[in-house]
Amino acid sequence: MAKDDISKEIESKFGNHLRVRVNGILIEDNKLLMVKHLMGDGKILWSVPGGGMHYGTNAEENLIREFKEETGLNVKIRKYLFVHEYLDPPLHAMEHFFSLKSTGGSLKLGEDPELSKEFQILSEMAWMSLEDIRSLPQDSLHQIFWRINSLEDLGLWKGYFNFGNISIK
Repeated sequence: MAKDDISKEIESKFGNHLRVRVNGILIEDNKLLMVKHLMGDGKILWSVPGGGMHYGTNAEENLIREFKEETGLNVKIRKYLFVHEYLDPPLHAMEHFFSLKSTGGSLKLGEDPELSKEFQILSEMAWMSLEDIRSLPQDSLHQIFWRINSLEDLGLWKGYFNFGNISIK
């Protein structure tokens, strides 16, 4: 199957090298803030806000920046949770997950400054209950959410995880 333009842009910007990413778990009123990403070739991926780290700034600074860019919210880091290795060639990332607290701002879907206007991959944002998350097709959901029994599970995990990866081929 030929790759569409978004798939090519994702591979060009993020593929064929190891990336370090930071991701924020923000739970309010027993709902998790999730963002829908267009992955190309009709595929989508629901995950939490986050993104790549910039050289010279620490993980906390990067996550605060990424969260503001993607959601319009200001956040404070509560604690480091776990690392997940995302490996689905051409994408490979070490994803660090943090628990967050909102400290202000206005919720609105932002943009990824690494991508041009015509190839933006953020398409929707939603507060999701566990039932909402479970209702999504597994292949459109980040692997860390596949088998959780509660949103609180995310705050209990410690260590390294690699759940298998199938977001784009």
